[in-house]
Amino acid sequence: MDVFYNEKGIGDVLIISFKEDSRYNIKEATHGDVTKITNLSDEILGYNIFNASSYFNLDTTGKLAVNEDFLKDIQAVLGKNGIQDTLDIDLSPKFVVGYVKTKEPHENADKLSVCQVDVGTKELQIVCGAPNVDAGQKVVVAKVGATMPSGLKIKPTKLRGLPSNGMICSQKELGLPNAPEEKGIYVLEDSYTVGEPFEF
Repeated sequence: MDVFYNEKGIGDVLIISFKEDSRYNIKEATHGDVTKITNLSDEILGYNIFNASSYFNLDTTGKLAVNEDFLKDIQAVLGKNGIQDTLDIDLSPKFVVGYVKTKEPHENADKLSVCQVDVGTKELQIVCGAPNVDAGQKVVVAKVGATMPSGLKIKPTKLRGLPSNGMICSQKELGLPNAPEEKGIYVLEDSYTVGEPFEF
């Protein structure tokens, strides 16, 4: 779930996005100040909440952080406008410190590695193409559901036939200042704790 607000750019509208779909494959239904956006299979893609400043205290612009309290406020606004949908959202951090437990060559691709990565709450299999990834490293992991600074959404996928659930990130992919140009993941210092959120 991504939430955006930019009053100068698009007006007093809170944009809530769950997933994207072709603009030819969407339906919109307006209930008071809320437009509910679904695809043709009635899967919810998001909501636009108009006159947002009358419902929320919005003092920042761009992508907004969502916590339990903000989620409850959004749920209440939907209810006030006659929408009884339940927002069952995973609010766990999407960018976390991971530990590469093992690295094996991909059986179908010379330049890919299959890594087992501990992210604190679980172990993920991530297929990685970085030349410097190795077992024993602490790294930044974008979990499934993360949205990269480029706008790329991280989804479960298969790379050359093997499942990959997340991405081991480079400094450039994270949009960090002074990121090196050469390819390679961001290897963290040992002082980081596995599973903690990575703030950037």
